[in-house]
Amino acid sequence: MKSVFNRAVEWKVLKTTPVTGVPKPKIVDVEESSVYDEEEVAALFETAINEPFHWRIDLMLSLAACLRRSECLGLEWKHVDLDKGTLDIAQVIVRGKSGSVIKTPKSRKSKRLVSVPSSVVEELKNYKLHWKKEKLKSSDMWSASEHEWLFCKEDGSHFYPTTPTTWWSRFTKRVDVRFIRLHDLRHTSATLLINQGVHAKIISERLGHSDIKVTMNTYGHALRKADHEAANKLDTLFIRKS
Repeated sequence: MKSVFNRAVEWKVLKTTPVTGVPKPKIVDVEESSVYDEEEVAALFETAINEPFHWRIDLMLSLAACLRRSECLGLEWKHVDLDKGTLDIAQVIVRGKSGSVIKTPKSRKSKRLVSVPSSVVEELKNYKLHWKKEKLKSSDMWSASEHEWLFCKEDGSHFYPTTPTTWWSRFTKRVDVRFIRLHDLRHTSATLLINQGVHAKIISERLGHSDIKVTMNTYGHALRKADHEAANKLDTLFIRKS
């Protein structure tokens, strides 16, 4: 674009180029320090065992399904297929100018169907029973008639968009867990999948990225490391036997 507009200035079609001072697109490369390894993930859930059930499920879905905070908050039980083990990411809850806003995902690829492990499906089944019991306890307090939010307050209304982040910050500090951003649990999930040899295209679809290039740029460090380890596995093929 810069060269095109510079040529237009040379030809006197334009007086100045409109791209002067426009910064180059930023490439985000998730480093190892901003994600958990497998041992840290296991330790995290051991530590979180006594936390409220809904927060444990929130952590599970962030890690097992690569979900954004807004996508977790936007889940209703109608979006959860416990027989097929899938989550339908059809809406999100974000902050607006005057409070929470329920809207469709930001791109066509963000609206997706995500499979979850069978162990997480079992936890979701247990959580649904717990959720129903809590709803019965709330009785007349329950005000959410149009929605059945997975993550909700005592009256059935959804959490405010920043509530999970606030809980996460306090939780990690209280139990002395190495702090990474709540959003980095999503990055952790993607990085663990890369380390397991899952194809980048599949990971990109689970993340809901608009293009696989976004995935490649974001997880370049992990992909390069996985590529190096893959090359090492072929090393024995080229060693001459004496």
